[in-house]
Amino acid sequence: MASSGLATTMLFAKTAHPVAAQTAIGEMVTIAGDLQGYYVRPRTRNIVPAMLVFMEIFGVNDYIKSVCDRLAQAGFAALAPDFYNGQTFEYSDVQTAIGRVRSIDDAMITEVVGQSIDYLSERGDVLSEAIGAIGFCWGGRTTFLTNEVHADKLKAAVAYYGGGIAPTEDRFGRPSLLPGVPQMQAPILLMYGAKDASIAPEEHARIAEALSTANKRYAINVFPDAGHAFFSDRRDSYNAAAAEEAWQITMNFLQYHLTRCDRL
Repeated sequence: MASSGLATTMLFAKTAHPVAAQTAIGEMVTIAGDLQGYYVRPRTRNIVPAMLVFMEIFGVNDYIKSVCDRLAQAGFAALAPDFYNGQTFEYSDVQTAIGRVRSIDDAMITEVVGQSIDYLSERGDVLSEAIGAIGFCWGGRTTFLTNEVHADKLKAAVAYYGGGIAPTEDRFGRPSLLPGVPQMQAPILLMYGAKDASIAPEEHARIAEALSTANKRYAINVFPDAGHAFFSDRRDSYNAAAAEEAWQITMNFLQYHLTRCDRL
């Protein structure tokens, strides 16, 4: 883990412009106490914007690490906090993964995310005023929650098919996140598959209504013929066309909202 503070900061040029760069090798780092996370950054001497990457219910597995690596290739540092302390589940083992994720409530999520933001902010190689978040499925809801609870710390948020944001009845017993929408500050991008049986179109509408009513900056993209988890190339639900387009939209969004931070 790189040290933080003035000595480290002086080694880097302060810029928030991601550059095409060879990716450094990612590693597991200590975020705080027993909390670990996967961290990777571009191989550059510049101080760069950073992204929190929130896992699905299956843990910080090779797929989540690959998303971090892709972000580093695009010029962002990336940190995936490990809510499971090293435990991962096969995609076929859905029920066991669901049982594990039920043990994590919103208070615990908020604490872990706060520690992760502090970790990034204290690194000398990260632009602390240019931190965003991206999450998938369970992590999509975590992104939405983070944009409410840690509103003053984020500059951009991207939620891929986040279940449980505004359900009429949540299968995990979690509360709707819509009451916290007025607290949001960062613009948020929401990605859904039109054929996602786990998130009804009516939920998209409830989220849009809450965000519009609260005068928030947001965009909702719904991809035809795409189901839940359409972005993951490790799963049968992968939709290559939708995933490619969604990633390009995501990159444009992050480039605009994170790489401008040193010029605002």
